[in-house]
Amino acid sequence: MKVMILCGGVGTRLRELTEIRPKPMVEVGGRPILWHIMKLYAHHGMDDFILCLGYKGSMIKEYFLNYESMNSDFSVELGKKNSIAFHDHNHNEAGWRVTLADTGEKTMTGGRIMRAARYLEGKGTFAATYGDGVTDADLAAALAYHRKMGRLATLTGVRPPSRFGELIADGGLVRAFTEKPQVAEGLINGGFFFFEPAFLRYLTADEDCVLERAPLERCAADGQLSVYRHDGYWQCMDTLRDWESLQSQWDTGRAPWKVWA
Repeated sequence: MKVMILCGGVGTRLRELTEIRPKPMVEVGGRPILWHIMKLYAHHGMDDFILCLGYKGSMIKEYFLNYESMNSDFSVELGKKNSIAFHDHNHNEAGWRVTLADTGEKTMTGGRIMRAARYLEGKGTFAATYGDGVTDADLAAALAYHRKMGRLATLTGVRPPSRFGELIADGGLVRAFTEKPQVAEGLINGGFFFFEPAFLRYLTADEDCVLERAPLERCAADGQLSVYRHDGYWQCMDTLRDWESLQSQWDTGRAPWKVWA
């Protein structure tokens, strides 16, 4: 199955880390957040990726062009063309297929999907997500749910973590205090989608086509948008605080999204 990952945003709310790199290349635990997202999909059997590039997309191209050499032992015979011999690779990503598609510096989400749609090759259902969010959701189960519902689109509904701690007070005394984020009420779009090719009719390749506005709104109005509810872990990386939280979870060995071995 094809998996589109939207990697073109500037990441202005994370400018401390995105001045010199695109947000999907911001590292958590020494690996780009993009790598974590791809590992999640691959764990569920989806490893044919289309990366929709924009802001500083050349850095993502360089990362994958050099992936094998940076993660493997190899020999090179100087003075000869095509003389690199790779030995046993030191990674578990063999077999991944990664298509890197330039979709415009300022193109919005819907326009990026439409501009990269030529790489879908008419192969039926495809997945899509943003290049800055992780989850422990069972994406294979989400796909099965999408197919069961028989609609053109399915999004994952999640409960976002609150950015504030909680006080439980009684009679002027604090009875309990926690700094850990509490789950907020209400569902939001968690950004893990499944689409049928016919959904593309809601999109245009225009730079200002925003997936989350008219396309999904019209899809919902037509009764063609279903929601897969996920009550488990979900976290986006919008701000420096979000990144610090993800990094802390990884460093302490408590990263819920690491579902792969």
